[in-house]
Amino acid sequence: MDPAREVPRQAWRDAAASHGTRTVAEETPIAMTYNRTTYAVMMATPSDLEDFAIGFSLTERVIQRADQIDEIEIVEVPDGIELRMWMDADRVSAVERRLRRIAGPTGCGLCGIDSLAEAARPPAPVSGDLRCSAEDLLAAMRLMAPGQVLNHATRAVHAAGFWRPGTQGLVALREDVGRHNALDKLAGALARAGQDPSDGAVLLTSRISVELVQKAAAIGAPVLAAVSAPTSLALRTAEAAGITLAGIVRPDGFELFTHPRRIRMEAARAAG
Repeated sequence: MDPAREVPRQAWRDAAASHGTRTVAEETPIAMTYNRTTYAVMMATPSDLEDFAIGFSLTERVIQRADQIDEIEIVEVPDGIELRMWMDADRVSAVERRLRRIAGPTGCGLCGIDSLAEAARPPAPVSGDLRCSAEDLLAAMRLMAPGQVLNHATRAVHAAGFWRPGTQGLVALREDVGRHNALDKLAGALARAGQDPSDGAVLLTSRISVELVQKAAAIGAPVLAAVSAPTSLALRTAEAAGITLAGIVRPDGFELFTHPRRIRMEAARAAG
């Protein structure tokens, strides 16, 4: 299944009508199954699906390492796509004990969980101690736009990227109609490539809500930066996890909210 398609459209611009086509992002139900037991159904873009399967499993704490999944099958079915994952029976028993069956809307990352405690679960502590300058962080965010191929075509999807200072730069980038899905795909891509997120930054093209901080903490990223603002619960969670959180990252600067020690801002201090 393609991640985008051409559709006919009529336009009205500059007081004139025209006919043509537009590229729109595909959105389809994707079921996460473990040994044929359905754990979740997410609305997502049908691309980078092995990354999605592994990343979702990691950030949802179904697994601790990518190699705990023995096999992944991507199966198109009449109503969508099944990501069939196979693993040790004992681990599946643990999955079944905390089973949730959800139809996750595109904008929702906590739908269907069965307790308030699970929604506000303590984040995994992050020990990575990346150091970079303010200009480095701005330069990192500028690298995102050229890699957002699907968004350039559709203007309708989010992106999550992973950046390291120095020559490596933007290591990986994944896109999806759902911001949580994009981050899960990124987490899976890093795990499959054997990349250690503890020495880099996760970059997002969305606002920062609590579940995005939880996912960043789950993969061990010490810095989380996004073009929009965080929520108050996201800030409390980032503070507890030890994550440096930068929001409202724009060409002229950004705002730091938690654990600012990782970002050097000498020029800003001198100007003050």
